[in-house]
Amino acid sequence: MFTGIIQRIGRVRKVTPQQLAIETDLTAQQHSRVGDSVAVNGICLTVTTLTRSGFTADIMPETLQRTNLGDVQANGHVNLELALQASDRFDGHFVLGHVDTTATLASRQPDGNAERLTFTLASAYRPYVVEKGSIAVDGVSLTVTAVTRDSFSVSLIPHTLAKTVLGELVLGQRVNIETDILGKYMVHQQEVRDDSNTD
Repeated sequence: MFTGIIQRIGRVRKVTPQQLAIETDLTAQQHSRVGDSVAVNGICLTVTTLTRSGFTADIMPETLQRTNLGDVQANGHVNLELALQASDRFDGHFVLGHVDTTATLASRQPDGNAERLTFTLASAYRPYVVEKGSIAVDGVSLTVTAVTRDSFSVSLIPHTLAKTVLGELVLGQRVNIETDILGKYMVHQQEVRDDSNTD
């Protein structure tokens, strides 16, 4: 489990359809082990190899189909967060690292001391996104500021723009989206009740 509070920006050393190699000091500083979980752009991956300069993780076909890892290139940057420990402070929100889909950056506009980013999102995921609710964008825990039928917006403070890869996003770029797990269960329960009422 993660919180969506990014700990480092890592550099991609190598990416293939089966494996991702990341350069970072995070795993060494936190004494990570093979088998540990790490969120890469919000995707929960398992550390398969540790080196002095970072780690590698295997990639499944499902991960490539569901996320933006297919867009990642060598020397690109990714958000990193290690799994939550029981003794850690819980900031952000419950993030599982199970990406639902991708969204596309449609606009970015100044918003006072912040910047408003608007993403297009497939309508199938609209029920899980609510204004003032939580959402993870490339693994970053954010608050939804506005929702339409096919888009949502978030506002980012300068710290978030500087300390995550969201500051580097360009129009048309895809990001990983994990909607709030609590919302997913609520929608699922309602669907189950509706199904039982029609039987």
